[in-house]
Amino acid sequence: MMHKPYGPYERWIKRPQDFICALLALIILSPVMLVTAILIRVKLGSPVIFSQERPGRNGKIFKLYKFRSMTDEKDEHGALLPDEQRLPTFGKRLRNTSLDELPELVNILKGDMSIVGPRPLLVVYLQRYNEEQARRHEVRPGFTGLAQVNGRNAISWEEKFAWDVKYVDRITFLGDWKIIFSTLTTVLKREGVHSENAATMEEFMGSRE
Repeated sequence: MMHKPYGPYERWIKRPQDFICALLALIILSPVMLVTAILIRVKLGSPVIFSQERPGRNGKIFKLYKFRSMTDEKDEHGALLPDEQRLPTFGKRLRNTSLDELPELVNILKGDMSIVGPRPLLVVYLQRYNEEQARRHEVRPGFTGLAQVNGRNAISWEEKFAWDVKYVDRITFLGDWKIIFSTLTTVLKREGVHSENAATMEEFMGSRE
């Protein structure tokens, strides 16, 4: 089903606004990003930037950029250790403050992402969504979204996807800016960074119908 923009804001204003805001943020935050990159290089090594394929609008695959927050430690068989064991204190601080997400501003400039929208998740999840959950891919994924200001990683996958679809159905100027300002509060309070069972969020294996 083709997504129909809710109104003029979504149709004509949202994308130019995303570009301008992302560009200004990159300029203003460039000193912070430089210092962060240097610290990552010293504490975690290289590469400083972590990239991974993620599904975007209509499931189109793009390369997401983030600051590296985990080590490459492996077990005796050469397999990577679990995330919890590869996430050092420094990496946890990067995630708690969302500094690791700043390179995604480049994805916004490129048009892969929006400032506000459903978070881009793993490609493998595409086959695990039910029909309603898959609607989260009708719009560009976001740097932040309704799910991030309503529990972040402390809520279930089903709750997250319900918030995502609610956002897809009604995208407005005031709604986006309310989410942006709420995100700043959430990050400053470091709310919902971790789930109860994982370093960030346990893997989504699909929902029971």
